[in-house]
Amino acid sequence: MNILNLVKIAIKALLRNKSRAFLTMLGIIIGIASVIAMVSLGQSSTLSVREQLSGMGSNMIMIMPARQMRGGVNMGNSSAKSLDMKDLRALEQNTRYVAHVSPSVSTGAQLVFGSNNHPGQIQGVSPCYLDIRMYKLASGIMFTDEDVKTYNKVCVVGKTVVDNLFTNGENPIGQVVRFGSIPMKIIGVLESKGQNQMGQDQDDIVLAPYTTVQKRFMAITHFNMLFASATSEEESELAATEITYILRANHKIAQGAEDDFDIRTQEELLSTMSSVTQMLTMLLAAIASISLIVGGIGIMNIMYVTVTERTKEIGLRMAIGAQNRDIMLQFLSESVILSLIGGVIGIILGLILSYLLSYVLKWPFVVSQSAIIISFFVCAATGIFFGWYPAKKAANMDPIAALRYE
Repeated sequence: MNILNLVKIAIKALLRNKSRAFLTMLGIIIGIASVIAMVSLGQSSTLSVREQLSGMGSNMIMIMPARQMRGGVNMGNSSAKSLDMKDLRALEQNTRYVAHVSPSVSTGAQLVFGSNNHPGQIQGVSPCYLDIRMYKLASGIMFTDEDVKTYNKVCVVGKTVVDNLFTNGENPIGQVVRFGSIPMKIIGVLESKGQNQMGQDQDDIVLAPYTTVQKRFMAITHFNMLFASATSEEESELAATEITYILRANHKIAQGAEDDFDIRTQEELLSTMSSVTQMLTMLLAAIASISLIVGGIGIMNIMYVTVTERTKEIGLRMAIGAQNRDIMLQFLSESVILSLIGGVIGIILGLILSYLLSYVLKWPFVVSQSAIIISFFVCAATGIFFGWYPAKKAANMDPIAALRYE
C-alpha cells in the first residue's frame, strides 16, 4: 500500500473521533512538554550559575586556611591563622599567572548614621579587590595603597547600605558613619550587583583598607582569606598550581604532608554547581518521562478499541484483497501519527512553558535542540511500540469472522 494513502486513511480515521484522539494524545503531550521544560530549565540554571560566577570574577581564586581539627572536632577554617603578610608579599612578587592578590579580613558591626542603623559586616581588602571581584564604582573613589599604609578610616559601601542608612536621600559621599564605636568616612559607592545564585545580597557590603580592619576593629595580624585573580580564565588552574607551590614553600610544608590551606577556583565551583543541577535535571526528566509511558498505554488502549470498532471494515478490506501487512501498517500508521501529533504539540507547549518559567525566575532562556530531536524520535518509537500489538491483532483476524462481527 502506498505510504501517502496510509497517512490519508489514518488522518481521516483520527478525525472521525477528534475528542477521543485528543484525549489519547494528552498523556504524550504532557510527558513531552514536561521533559522539554525540565531539560531546558536545567540548562538555563547551569547557564545562570555560570553568569553569576562570571559576575563574581570568572578567573577568581580563593585561598583559605585549611579546616582545623581539635579533639576530633572540626573547628572550620575560620579559626586557623595560616595566612599572613608574608604570604601576601610572596604571591605579589613571585607569581607569573596571578594578576592581583587581595587579603580579606571581616567582622560584624552595627552601621549607624543619625537615627538609622543597619547590621552588617565590614570587610578589609586591598584596592585591587574591585578588579578581582569585578565590582565597579557608581560614584566617588576607591581607597588607595596609601590609605592601607596609614590605616585610614575610609570605606566604600554598596547600594543596600546606602538605602538603609541614607533614607532621606542624602549624598553618602563624604558622610561619616559609625561602625560600632569607630567613625568611618564614605568615599565611594559601588554599582548594584543584586543577589547572587545563592540568594546573597551582593550590595550589602562595606569595604575598607584591610590594615584598618585588622588594627582598629579586630586586633589581628593574620588574614581570614586571600582573593586572587588569574591573568586569564584559561590560566586559572596554572595560577592555582603556582599559588600552591609558593604557599607550601612559604609554610615549609614537607613533601607528602597535607597543605594547611585550601584553594578554590571558579571553575571548581561551577563544576560542582553544574553537576548538582544536571543530576536534578536528569531526575526530574526521568520523573516527567513516566507520563510518556502512561501516554503510550493510552494509545495501546484506544487502538484496541479502534480495532474492535472497525472489525467489519477490516474484514471487508481483507475480502477485497488487502494483505495482513497492509492492515497492520494501516493501524500502526494511525498509532504513530497519533503519537507524533501529540509530540509536536508537547514540544511547542514545553518551549512555551520553559520560556515562561525562565522569565519568572529571571534565568536565560535556553532551547535544548537535543531534547527536541530525542523527544521527536521517542514519540515515533512510542507509537510503534504501543501500536504494534493492536495492529498485529487486527492483521491476524479471520476475514470471515470479521465480516460476521456484530
